[in-house]
Amino acid sequence: NYHPCLESYRQKGIPEGQFLHFKDWNETEIFRGTERDISVYIPPNIPPNAKSDDVGLIVLQDGDSYFNESGPVRATSVFDNLFHEKKIKPVIAIFVMPGRPKGMKANKAGEKRRPEAHHQRSVEYDSCDDNYLRFMKEELIPFVSGKVDVNISEKPSDRLLIGMSSGGICAFNAAWHDPNSFGNVISHCGSFTNIRGGHNYPSVIRNTERKPIKAFLQSGKEDLNNIYGNWPLANKQMALSLDYAGYDYRFEFGVGSHSLNHGGSLFAESITWIWDS
Repeated sequence: NYHPCLESYRQKGIPEGQFLHFKDWNETEIFRGTERDISVYIPPNIPPNAKSDDVGLIVLQDGDSYFNESGPVRATSVFDNLFHEKKIKPVIAIFVMPGRPKGMKANKAGEKRRPEAHHQRSVEYDSCDDNYLRFMKEELIPFVSGKVDVNISEKPSDRLLIGMSSGGICAFNAAWHDPNSFGNVISHCGSFTNIRGGHNYPSVIRNTERKPIKAFLQSGKEDLNNIYGNWPLANKQMALSLDYAGYDYRFEFGVGSHSLNHGGSLFAESITWIWDS
């Protein structure tokens, strides 16, 4: 029964952002031998002399799921509407797909991910090391910065990482490794389970000095339950650990399954909460 948020619908007379698309991008040494598709959203009407602190950054993992104009999130419409309403500052948004072996065609919408691509996504997203963080800082963001004529803020409070499932733990993991580069996280049905060590995060959070990370977590009672763990329980444990450690966080637990439907219904609300002073 979850529906896309009101801000996900195009409104007459509201300026729309521009887009850059990069197919089969392979300029990475960190994940050598892979290629991926990238879409970049550039907000409308950025002042020509905008300072770097005037433009934020959002990186969305599994980007096509968030970019899809007929999907449950429709992120670019949300950004246009929130920017027009002055509820958020302008943002450059990078919709990046996980890597796939070089030469493999990208999946069509709704097509099941091939085993080799599924494995690569797990290596990139579920691993609790700093490789994906380095990929963003050293390769992805510099590439995008060179293609847009906009100065992007380097303040961690102006930067937001978003992801669903393995993309959710990927977003949190990157911020955890370097909160001085990324200070905000939105995780939808995050895989804080025993896939590549993510189940350890609740304990690690409790036993580590609080880091400057603001986090929005979402899950539901019909979320996954399999050999790797129970997603509803894992996300509840994450929320309780963040609460125990004194984090600025919000946890939305609904009745949905392992999908973006609930997260999409809350997308505008979650974005504005992240940047609400």
